[in-house]
Amino acid sequence: MDIQITRFIIRISRPVTLLGGFLVSALGLGIARYLGTSINWAVATLGQAWVTIFQLGFHYLTAYFLLPTKPRDPTRIPVPTEDDDQPHEGLRRDLLLWAACAAFAAVTSLTLVLMQSGAITGAVLIVMVLVVLGAFLYAVPPFQWVSAGYGELTLAIMVANFFPALAFLLQQDELHRLVTMSTFPLTLLYLALQIAVQLPDFLQDFAKGRQTILIRLGWERGMTFHNILILGGFLLIGIALFFGLPPAIALPTFFVLPLGLFQIWYMTRILAGAKPNWRALTYTAILIFGLTTYLLAFTYWTR
Repeated sequence: MDIQITRFIIRISRPVTLLGGFLVSALGLGIARYLGTSINWAVATLGQAWVTIFQLGFHYLTAYFLLPTKPRDPTRIPVPTEDDDQPHEGLRRDLLLWAACAAFAAVTSLTLVLMQSGAITGAVLIVMVLVVLGAFLYAVPPFQWVSAGYGELTLAIMVANFFPALAFLLQQDELHRLVTMSTFPLTLLYLALQIAVQLPDFLQDFAKGRQTILIRLGWERGMTFHNILILGGFLLIGIALFFGLPPAIALPTFFVLPLGLFQIWYMTRILAGAKPNWRALTYTAILIFGLTTYLLAFTYWTR
């Protein structure tokens, strides 16, 4: 396998998103530990493997249906190269489908192992089914919510809500209110992250007719909505303080608030006509979600 193919596969595997899966799962486990549960590390490891391999299969399935094919050879997907004079022959499109099927087969095997260990309760099974259903609706035609304006919300709920809930429920029989109070703010921050990531490709998505949330809202309202989501995420954490979220858990996350305010200021500057630095905007959005998740998980694990 040549280096261009390797880089391309790594890119569509979305390593940053896989790392996010580890973070939110650590949050779910941290909440269980905070509540006095003795962590079953064998089950926790199997659960993390389930999440990561499912994410890989989901990414490959999405790429199979979403990535454009070569105009003269629809069986292959173009692979970017540094030398435009020597274009790459491309990646066989069906390999992505086979990779997705292999990942989902591994997920099925892990599910059976978890069943045999007695870790899968009714609540765990419901969350797993919802995750699979969400991935199917997100990626597979004719639904393909990724291009219909519903994909971002589906993905945010899957990553920020279902994955930590799954990690938690594999350790405890019932969902606890700390899980919902800790993860709903992350849903808003993950939505803001997706809008920030979509902004550089707004014109390209518009030309291809993709009905992303940013296309549906329009770039001006989308940027304003992005700012509201960041403020809303931290506001939900503040509100959760009055409904039982311990201050020792919630307050450290406000160290990320200045970064969120900087992102809002910078987005407002772009909205006013300033030249954007898309890479800085994207990295800041990733940091806001990642650091908030990390601080929540860290405080649960150390309390």
